[in-house]
Amino acid sequence: MKTRRVSGAEGSHSGIDLAPMLDFVMNLLVFFIITAVFAKEVGIEVSRPGSGAGEGGKESKSMIVTIYGTGDIEIEGRMVDARAVRANVERMHAVKPENGVMVVADKSVNSGLLVEVLDQIRLGGVSDISFGATK
Repeated sequence: MKTRRVSGAEGSHSGIDLAPMLDFVMNLLVFFIITAVFAKEVGIEVSRPGSGAGEGGKESKSMIVTIYGTGDIEIEGRMVDARAVRANVERMHAVKPENGVMVVADKSVNSGLLVEVLDQIRLGGVSDISFGATK
């Protein structure tokens, strides 16, 4: 039986090559940096009244749209259908274009109905929408 001797220069390589692991980590780092830059957050911007809400003595009367938990919609004391919100908002906005709309919704309102009403208000030409709550 023949035995083979390994010389000291060839067989002393006992270590882990870190180059592939470093390449992989750098690729992950570049990927996460690029995806973080292009990620967009989606949401509805809500303007909350501040401490100076009653400044200047200028009284602005907002049109009040109330949405009940039963799905009923009330605009300025009249019950309307969800499809009639846009027409009512357009009519009232034509009379007083500086006024906004206040949406008062019950806690149990379906979010789909709330979004539909908000879309109808925006299509009616009003971009100043505020939210209110009942006690």
